[in-house]
Amino acid sequence: MAGPVPPPTHPLLPLPRRPLARENQEGRESREGRGGGDDVRGWYENELGWPTVPGHPVRLLTGERFDVLDVPAAAGHAALRRLTAATTTPAGFPVSLHGNSASPHGHAAHGIRMRLLVAAGAAEELPGILQWLEWGALPLDLTAIGAGGFMEAPPPPAVRRPPRAGPLQGAAVWVRPPVAGCEVESSLPTMSALGAPGGAPDLVRLVNTLATECHRVRLRRASAQPLAFS
Repeated sequence: MAGPVPPPTHPLLPLPRRPLARENQEGRESREGRGGGDDVRGWYENELGWPTVPGHPVRLLTGERFDVLDVPAAAGHAALRRLTAATTTPAGFPVSLHGNSASPHGHAAHGIRMRLLVAAGAAEELPGILQWLEWGALPLDLTAIGAGGFMEAPPPPAVRRPPRAGPLQGAAVWVRPPVAGCEVESSLPTMSALGAPGGAPDLVRLVNTLATECHRVRLRRASAQPLAFS
């Protein structure tokens, strides 16, 4: 008959845990992987009072404080140059770039979009404005994002985007960022005949300029396509 099990000759040791420095590093990498989402969200909600959509990446809700006009970046840059040249007061409404390798100072590559912030309600006005300007029958690459929509939030000027290797896929950056502490909405293009204060053009003029440049971009792309022979 077997006797009692002898007690262990050494006490049971707890499982080794990861070094504290490694845990801190992994936590920091996790936060940076979200693009500093907490800082970004806090800046938009607390400094500007703009509502955001839950989740990551941080997205800005449209239709409440502003709407968005979305065009190819090449058309947007050309339109901004025309509008700036036609006025003595530089327009200051916010503008952002979205897409692969987006850069506020680089050349507009194919596939990059420009988003121009306009007054809330402008998205509903866009189809009527295009019809009135006689652009409605043409397939313009000009769309609007209004109530119930959202756009990816570019990092604020004070929040550093973590460095990554290679191009920033799907990146969003401000060309002209909103200014914290200012009434941004008052600078947005509206339907007013005089436009918004601060140099922003009226909405009809902005849409007409964007439509013209979108049409030019479309014609250039069409002429660059190789001819198909049957």
